[in-house]
Amino acid sequence: MSEAAYLQVARDIREQIASGKLKPGDKLPSFNALCEQYKVSGTVIRTAMILLKAEGVIDGRQGKGVYVTDRTPQA
Repeated sequence: MSEAAYLQVARDIREQIASGKLKPGDKLPSFNALCEQYKVSGTVIRTAMILLKAEGVIDGRQGKGVYVTDRTPQA
């Protein structure tokens, strides 16, 4: 069985942070842009964001967007 889509999205974002493509303080693409980029539903993106936020990798700011924290992800 293949990995769940939300886990794939979360892993990809973690890898982008670990590689330096996304740096602390960088704003993630919009919710809709992420849906388009990964070709998944909003539910998948929402679940991935919840997971990454719980890990402390990202932080959402109401009305401002989602940003990379300065915590190093465990890839």
